[in-house]
Amino acid sequence: MSLSDFLSQASSKWLRDEGPESDIVISSRVRIARNLTGYVFPLIASESDKQAVLQTVEKAVEQPQVKQLGHFEILKMNDLSPVEQAVLVEKHLVSPALIESSGSAVILRDDEELGVMVNEEDHLRMQCLLPGYQLDAAYALADRLDDALETSLDYAFDETKGYLTACPTNVGTGMRASVMVHLPALVLTGSIQRILSAVTHVGLAVRGIYGEGTDALGNLFQISNQITLGQSEQEILSNLHGVVKQIIDHERTARQHLLQQSKDPIEDRVCRSFGILAYARQIDSKEAMQRLSDVRLGIDLGIIKGVSANILKELMVATQPGFLQKYYGHEMNPGERDVKRASLIRERLRMDQVQS
Repeated sequence: MSLSDFLSQASSKWLRDEGPESDIVISSRVRIARNLTGYVFPLIASESDKQAVLQTVEKAVEQPQVKQLGHFEILKMNDLSPVEQAVLVEKHLVSPALIESSGSAVILRDDEELGVMVNEEDHLRMQCLLPGYQLDAAYALADRLDDALETSLDYAFDETKGYLTACPTNVGTGMRASVMVHLPALVLTGSIQRILSAVTHVGLAVRGIYGEGTDALGNLFQISNQITLGQSEQEILSNLHGVVKQIIDHERTARQHLLQQSKDPIEDRVCRSFGILAYARQIDSKEAMQRLSDVRLGIDLGIIKGVSANILKELMVATQPGFLQKYYGHEMNPGERDVKRASLIRERLRMDQVQS
């Protein structure tokens, strides 16, 4: 896949495909942080230090053990425009921190499910991103990439502490496992704060859809482990599994409660949102995400027919500012983006109606 393909296609494989429990769990992701022996951490590294790391990693990606996992392309942040960088963030292929770091890059497999951020907070941050509830599969694939790179890279490791990282909270396994969940019923029934508070009390973190410091737009939340030191990868995954399964059960119960106790109001809400998306001539990104969340809930509850359940995943990327500007080929002010966003959503809804 070429650079233009990575930047022009909104629908990554994890966005297109369905997965287990996909009515609630949008995606599963595992990130593994590693640093190279003999190099200072990126946060205090010089440009020449960062270039040396990047060149070393590029050579490692060319090794047969890595090539067995697929074809990878390197995208250097310095070579991309601000709009192109924003597209990669919106597609969840890189973190906002990566595009702010000089001398950084991302190495992506063609299907965009596997990638390596280079010179973010750590020298390497490997990522596997899969659709639906597939934490174990995501870990297995990320672990294979980790092992393949380690055949030619010397990782910074301490027998007592484990893998050494720039942030102390990542020391140990260096692994962050997370799921992105859609929890509209828990929000509408007023139960969300109680559930999320319980999550944080068992050592997990709750963030918005683009990670730390971001909002939970469209009732989408990321649930991830906070602790890596003193726990094995399997213990981290087991703890996260236990909590996620409870969240899924609570959300399903809340959805049934809405249907049984508030059928008319919830039908009115989702149908109003569908009507706005189908006919609006301008809409901002925050409202679009909320309306898309309502429509997806309506689809899952059987209220709205003939619309793909993937519409929330697809349009949560395609309607973001960076992608809109890349898609239409020019920079736009917020008002112009609101018009194009509404147009893109109308077109997407018409596609489903024609196909049905």
